[in-house]
Amino acid sequence: MPKSRIRKKADFTPPPAKAATAIKLGGRNWVAPLMLAFFIVGLAWIVLFYVTQGSLPVDAFGNWNIVVGFGFIAGGFVVSTQWK
Repeated sequence: MPKSRIRKKADFTPPPAKAATAIKLGGRNWVAPLMLAFFIVGLAWIVLFYVTQGSLPVDAFGNWNIVVGFGFIAGGFVVSTQWK
């Protein structure tokens, strides 16, 4: 049986060095402040409702003030999806 040839392996050449690229954050500087504003307004709305025993922020809403507060908080989560 004939002997198989031994192949020469090519010398290893490292890949060329890549230059570092700056990360561009884009024009979404409004997302974080708006998100935090929604969170704070929602939390303040609910706390104010409980502290004033339902007479503030809007007396006519009654217990729906809690839904409004959580709506602001949910709006903060919706805006947070735009953050990059």
